[in-house]
Order: sequence, then structure tokens, then C-alpha cells
Amino acid sequence: MKGFTLCNEVIRDRDIAAQCALAAALGYGGVEIAPFTLEAEAPHRLPAERRAAVRRAAAEAGIAITGLHWLLVAPAGLSITSADAAVRTRTLDVMQRLIGLAADLGCGYLVHGSPAQRRVAGPGDAARAEEAMALAAAWAADAGVTYILEPLAPPEANWANTVAEASGIVAGIGNPALRTMLDTCAAGNGEAEPAAALLARHLPGGQIAHVHLNDRNRRGPGQGGDRFAPVLRALREQGYGGWCGVEPFDYHPDGATCAARAIGYLQGIMEAMT
Repeated sequence: MKGFTLCNEVIRDRDIAAQCALAAALGYGGVEIAPFTLEAEAPHRLPAERRAAVRRAAAEAGIAITGLHWLLVAPAGLSITSADAAVRTRTLDVMQRLIGLAADLGCGYLVHGSPAQRRVAGPGDAARAEEAMALAAAWAADAGVTYILEPLAPPEANWANTVAEASGIVAGIGNPALRTMLDTCAAGNGEAEPAAALLARHLPGGQIAHVHLNDRNRRGPGQGGDRFAPVLRALREQGYGGWCGVEPFDYHPDGATCAARAIGYLQGIMEAMT
């Protein structure tokens, strides 16, 4: 495992330089950026000088910008399932430009969660979603990054709900630049098997390229009833070589404290396993 990376929206009340400095001080090896935290309206069109400044902030803090996630939050009105040609054209343009942004920032991956922008409501919606994934895979391959379809549990999403479903979509497209992942909150709320068992089953086949760590109560690891030692043990036993992103949604009692508690809890588990 490369290490733990902090999803930066947890501490988005700070500027990017302060985010990187805090993440590094807490012991994270990187930050995973939600593009809307860099530019609220059009993050896919972030100017070159701003891209350079973000890279410089991470380098000066001594950490990596590992990836991007929450890709389609901004601009508003995007959808990979819409039959509206204008909406689809705009959405695909944003996706392609975000892949370019990821490459410019030195990221290794992009996580496609964005449940509100992938709702399946009628005939053809799922096919359009898969076509969007195939296009993203081709663009990602050209850019030298990995595009990751994130399984998300109902009711948050109604397409690619499980690791098995997402793996089937990825296999059907057949581009190695497109992979899937495991989010422990989504798995805890929507899978029939525990997260550790899913990792043991899917990691050997190479389907899983990323992991998000969060409790099913939406707080950080160690702030709920889920146990993460089996997850980290499964990652070690399977020789997982990627990042683990810490992605709480409920920042209790605040973002910085949540981030600190999570990394302390996870590092404690890792030390106990050595």
C-alpha cells in the first residue's frame, strides 16, 4: 500500500497550501482533491497558473496529489445518463477536461462517484452511462491516468451499486485504464459480504484500483462501529499497491479533528500489524 491520502473537502475551509501542510503534518502521504474545492463553477477549466500553484503547494508540503474525486459536482446540471444531447455533450467535455486536470496535477487516478449525475431513470440510461465510462477510459489511457468507477449503495445511487456490478461494467469495456474500487461506507450499507471479504475476492483479479475508508455512519474510520483492522489486513495480505483515501462525510467534531483522529486510528492499526 502506498499510504493514506486525505480527501481534501474535509478541510476545505483552508486554502490548498494550508490543506496540504495540515495533511502532511498529520501524517497523510497525499491529498485527494474534489475539483469543486479548487473552483466552484468550472474546475475543469482551471487556469494553467492555478494548476501549477496547486502542484507547488503539494510539493512544498512534501506530499502527493494522489487523485481527483467528486468529479461532476460542478458545474451544475451534468449527467452521464441524460438523453439530452446538450447535457451529454457538456458532461463528456467536463469529464475529458478533468482527466487533463488530473494529469496536469500529477494525479494517478480519478474516482467517478457522483451519484446524482448517474441516476438511471429510463430506457437507454444505463447504456449511456457505460458509453461515458468507455470514453473516459480512452481519454484516461491517453493521459496516463486510471479512471475508477466507484460502486455506491442505494439509495444514494441506482447504477453500479456493488463491486461485482462495477467490475462487470469494467470487464465489458475492457480498457485497462478503467478500474473499480471499494468504498467501505458504501460496502457496509449495500454489499452482502464484509469489506475484507470483498477485497480478498476482487483484489487478486486486479479489478480494484483504489479504496475509500469511512464508517457506514458516514464519519471517519474509528468514529463508528465498523472495524478497519480486517480491511487493512486484507489489503496487506493481497499485496495492494494503491492509496487508501480517508473520506468521511460527517466531520465530527470538525474537519481537522476528524482527519487527525482517522489517521491516528489507521496508523495504530498498521503499527499493530507489523
